Amino acid sequence: MLFSPLKLGPLTLRNRIVFCAHLTNAARDGRPTARHAAYYAARAAGGAGLVITEEHSVHPADRPYEKLIDGADPDAIAAHRGITDAVHAHGVPVLAQLNHNGAQSCGMHSRLPVWAPSPVPDPMFREVPKAVTAEEIQELVAGYALTAGHCVDGGYDGVELQCSQASILRQFLSPLTNLRTDRYGGQLVNRVRIVREVAAAVREMIGPDRVLGVRLCGDEGIPGGTSVADAVQTARLLDHDGVIDYVNTSVGVATATLHLVEPPMGVPAGYAQAVPSAIRAAVSLPVIGVGRFTDPAQAERAIRVGECDLVGVVRGQIADPGFAGRARASRRIRSCTGCNQECAGRVGLNMRLGCVVNPRAGREGVPLPPPARPGRRVLVVGGGPAGLQAAATAAGRGHRVVLCERLPRTGGQVADAALAPGREEFGVLVDDLLHECLRLGVDVRTGKEVDLAAIKQQEPDVVVLATGARPAQPGWACGLDRVVDVRDVLRGAAEPSGTVLVYDELGFHHGTSVAELLAARGCVVEIMTPGMVVGQDLGLTLDMPGFHRRARGAGIALSTDRTVLGAVAVAAGVRLTVLHHPVGAVSETVCDWVVCAVPPLPENELWTALRSHDVPVHRIGDCVAPRRVHAAVLDGHRVGVAL
Repeated sequence: MLFSPLKLGPLTLRNRIVFCAHLTNAARDGRPTARHAAYYAARAAGGAGLVITEEHSVHPADRPYEKLIDGADPDAIAAHRGITDAVHAHGVPVLAQLNHNGAQSCGMHSRLPVWAPSPVPDPMFREVPKAVTAEEIQELVAGYALTAGHCVDGGYDGVELQCSQASILRQFLSPLTNLRTDRYGGQLVNRVRIVREVAAAVREMIGPDRVLGVRLCGDEGIPGGTSVADAVQTARLLDHDGVIDYVNTSVGVATATLHLVEPPMGVPAGYAQAVPSAIRAAVSLPVIGVGRFTDPAQAERAIRVGECDLVGVVRGQIADPGFAGRARASRRIRSCTGCNQECAGRVGLNMRLGCVVNPRAGREGVPLPPPARPGRRVLVVGGGPAGLQAAATAAGRGHRVVLCERLPRTGGQVADAALAPGREEFGVLVDDLLHECLRLGVDVRTGKEVDLAAIKQQEPDVVVLATGARPAQPGWACGLDRVVDVRDVLRGAAEPSGTVLVYDELGFHHGTSVAELLAARGCVVEIMTPGMVVGQDLGLTLDMPGFHRRARGAGIALSTDRTVLGAVAVAAGVRLTVLHHPVGAVSETVCDWVVCAVPPLPENELWTALRSHDVPVHRIGDCVAPRRVHAAVLDGHRVGVAL
């Protein structure tokens, strides 16, 4: 059923897979760009049934972030054509999402007060908004209609009204943010009024031959907020009006409960399906369901059991633009791991969207140069993510590639990390890369140590070193047996028991996931960090709320702002001298074991040996500088392209 056609207003979609709206940070000066066009066209070429672009702001005063598309500006119409022509070239319809962010915005760019139904500050932006007047509401309604007209003039097949995530319309719908006592507040029928007025005005502007959809938040994830029952009643009212063609869905809001909007690794597919299922039972319109669909079988099931009519697949199609086409042909798909590092994480830092497993994401329009010298014999040393990506890219460009890994299996530190609870999906990244290498004819040799003599014997035209990094024991550890690295624990080389202190200088999953692993084994665990927050970078990937809930349930103690100054072995284990650096206080603590998540050291001995020889050699990944997995994959792709 996933590949059966569906009538959506005046359109007939070729399948039920939707590339839903999401931020790319590709806009410049309020205009869509060629980067947008290439990005959306790649998913259309990959077989998506419908593409919905990121939000187009409907009012010039709404500017929550720098790289927003200013849909109210008529000068953007010509740029819209770049997107719509590129998507239509693949026979796929494309809609534009319309939005005003309301209180989920700031005056930094506009230098104006932000608008909202009521003066309720958003928990992230924290600005007290201006409650819009009746006249300003009509200005908003007119802005939606005007922007819809611009989009139609720009070639879009219709528009979608965002009433979810970050939206003034959602704020009108929510009893938490709409405290009005006029005709736009109070009972739900009044709170929906502005949405109905916007929908009517937009329909009048675009006419009957264009699609009009609405994306509703079905559960804000906040006590007292919008519920599934509220969303169902809203959908019924909109369906009754007869002006919209479909209902899209979501859960969470883009600030307080963003982890529900873009759930991280470990959240099961279809976690949000209660919303579309309830709405579909109440309306006559097609309904789009979303919720971490990374496997076509998951999407097929949701449609087959009647939870929704279409399935929104965003991160799955970021990871693999050919998701739909490969699914239809029963070919292996490059899977999204849910790591959120390069999509949600990068965009949240005001950078263009990327993807850990797809180094071309967001750069589809940048042409690759031809191979420097086709058909070279390439030796890749190291089978972690950097080496696997380098081998796959080089083989895909016509080189003859041998990959040697000294361990019995490929995967490197990613394979280790996937052994931690809740991180199993991370291993899919290197599994997919290995499959791609084998498909492209890479000669993969595991359990194969490579030295200078072995390289000379193989006589490669070029060597790529991806030898990774090794754990480094902190200077204060003084070679103590009961001070070990997180990788020792994951690989089973060390089995801490009793009271365990996880000392974390990295602030990411290294320390927190191993702490959870040890707690599950019955250890009494404390995480200590010099940082102000335990696992501080988990906030970027939206893993922070889940970690704190699990840590509390497991009894893991969290200690911040503390630096270890020294350690000695004692009969009971290890005694640490600890500095509480904000106040300069020094104390001592004793534990059975210390597990360190600290910066590793590059494995660059082979690089040093090769530099004095005439074989061309490239270093990539952690043996250049230990970093996170996205850097390893990008390094591997870059060198594979450069060969």
